[in-house]
Amino acid sequence: MRPIWKGSISFGLVYIPIAVYPATREEKLSFRQLRRHDLSPIKYKKVAEADMKEVPADDIVKGFEYERGRYIVMNDEDFEKVRIESTHSIDITDFVDLEQVDPKFFYKPYFLEPQKGGEKAYRLLHKALSGTGKIGVAKVVISNREHLAAVKPDGLFLILELMHFASEILSADELNRGPSAALNEKELKMAQALVDSMSVAWEPEKYKDEYRNAVMELIEQKAKNKKIDTRPVAPRPSTNVVDLVKVLQESLNRSQSVRVKRSSDGARRSTSSLVKQKRRAVA
Repeated sequence: MRPIWKGSISFGLVYIPIAVYPATREEKLSFRQLRRHDLSPIKYKKVAEADMKEVPADDIVKGFEYERGRYIVMNDEDFEKVRIESTHSIDITDFVDLEQVDPKFFYKPYFLEPQKGGEKAYRLLHKALSGTGKIGVAKVVISNREHLAAVKPDGLFLILELMHFASEILSADELNRGPSAALNEKELKMAQALVDSMSVAWEPEKYKDEYRNAVMELIEQKAKNKKIDTRPVAPRPSTNVVDLVKVLQESLNRSQSVRVKRSSDGARRSTSSLVKQKRRAVA
């Protein structure tokens, strides 16, 4: 894995050389646009509005429209002239409690790897953050754009997580929550019991992109000219507010039966494994 950026973390007079690596990847299906009758791929040409003529790549420049119809051209040399502290440094300006930050602010994580000479300071910052529950709030420039970011401990490493600026966070005040309805104690207790019965340890590997898998399966079936099941999926019935207690009770019963079944299946698998091991040992 190649670093996307190299620089340093700085806070106070501490300077830690680091390299930045992607911490996530996006798995999405890519489709081409085709002409219907012969499946010829569609290409897009870049044309100038003035005469609709195609423009070669080396004749295209970046321009900012500062007035209607009037542009300022910016080239790579211009962007290099933009010098702010965060250009080659993750400059931590504040430390705040992680629990005080609304999760909506965070949106993209990166791994931070210490470089030669910065290992001890890196470990020191990691341990200090881990012991205090705080994160470092910083500015960093990636791909010619300055980002607000957080430096966080994550396992044995530090991560840099890009954040939205406050002006980018939208308010939910305009959303309609519906009329206020009184909640009785029985409904609340049953809802909490349902949450408890469905609570498990966090295992991210068990959650799969079912839609992507279904699309890939459909593509494979079409490629093999197999008959495709066209039966529509039955929509889920909506919850009747009048029967909310009944719905909660049915959900609780179903959750408990699923948990019992999983436990018994696990026990059978364990017993079967032991029997097989003993047979192999005797053999």
